Amino acid sequence: MNEWLHNIWSGLAESGPLDRLNLALGVLGVWLMTRRSLWAFPVGLAAVSVQGVLFWQARFYADAKLQVFFFACLAYGWWHWTRHKGGAPELPVTRLKWRDRLAGVGAAAALALAWGWWQSRHTDAAMPYRDTFIASFSLLGQIWQVRKRLENWPVWTAVNAVAIVSYWSAELAFTAFLYAIYLVLGLLGWIEWTRALRRGAAPAPEATEAKA
Repeated sequence: MNEWLHNIWSGLAESGPLDRLNLALGVLGVWLMTRRSLWAFPVGLAAVSVQGVLFWQARFYADAKLQVFFFACLAYGWWHWTRHKGGAPELPVTRLKWRDRLAGVGAAAALALAWGWWQSRHTDAAMPYRDTFIASFSLLGQIWQVRKRLENWPVWTAVNAVAIVSYWSAELAFTAFLYAIYLVLGLLGWIEWTRALRRGAAPAPEATEAKA
């Protein structure tokens, strides 16, 4: 335990300005998202820009390129949450049908395997399959999040758990620590969004799908 804490502290102490900015923006952005705040979007746009640079420097190429998608997705989410709430105070939290959940997870898994195979043969990616698992399921989590689907949080929980192990084994203690914070915040977001759904802030899944 002492060695683990020492490694985290060393990573924090040796981190550069971009790492520290990434930590501040990332934690703030996720916390705002757990609160369903529109401020999560401008903060998130800044965070993914910084994180893309850091991932590229560490040779996590899939994650670096993923930040471009995140930027576009967050911009869309900002517009969607604002324009499609109707007369309600906010866009409601909704659930997916089981077939849509399975389709999303299946598509993300297929992408992770195909992308990992390509990276293992054509790049010097440090951990091609774990890299693409994180990237592919982050795509799914982000899409479901900006659509305000409750299922985004279990996806992020899986992504964060794998990311902690991957970045720690790659000796990126600072990044692993950051994803540990994301894991805790994601679990809190799961609880908070579930409460919002139970308070009657959202229609039934069938009604939601009919409008989509």
